Amino acid sequence: MSDAHHRKKQPLLVRQQLLEVAARLASEKGMTAVTLDAVSGASGVSKGGLLHHFPNKNTLLEALFDSLLERLDGAIEEAMRADPLPHGRFTRGYLRACLALRDQPQETRDWAQVTMVLLSEPHLRQRWRDWVRERSEEYVGTDSSADAAIVRLATDGIWLADLLGSHEMDESAREKLVDRLIELTQL
Repeated sequence: MSDAHHRKKQPLLVRQQLLEVAARLASEKGMTAVTLDAVSGASGVSKGGLLHHFPNKNTLLEALFDSLLERLDGAIEEAMRADPLPHGRFTRGYLRACLALRDQPQETRDWAQVTMVLLSEPHLRQRWRDWVRERSEEYVGTDSSADAAIVRLATDGIWLADLLGSHEMDESAREKLVDRLIELTQL
């Protein structure tokens, strides 16, 4: 019998390892490099093991996207816990979490690749729209003003500029912009 039959199966760890390898391949070589064969080879997980977790490339990409959304949700929730003012709390959390990505190079690379796929994959665009709609519904009582919407849309623009490396801005100007956006959430 092989070692595979004797070692303890850890499906959650294997699944996470496969997602990390897919994210690494995407950030290093682009999304076209994320093939089932490449992920299997780079992770040391058999193709059958990979297919057990992700029956095709689309399910792998969806899981990678979901993993990024979970991390974004976690960062937003952390920022919200530190914010004592209920009105606009989600929008400020979204602003802080998205703009903090700039200081997390690996997370930025992961989002850059997934964002490019979002533009071309209708099912992933729909998942993003669903995420936005669910948060809008969840925080309708505190974050439904036009100013909050302006801040979230501005956040998306700054986030995209950070991903693309466009719109260079010194730290002082960036801080003033963020301060002004935060003010808008408190009106």
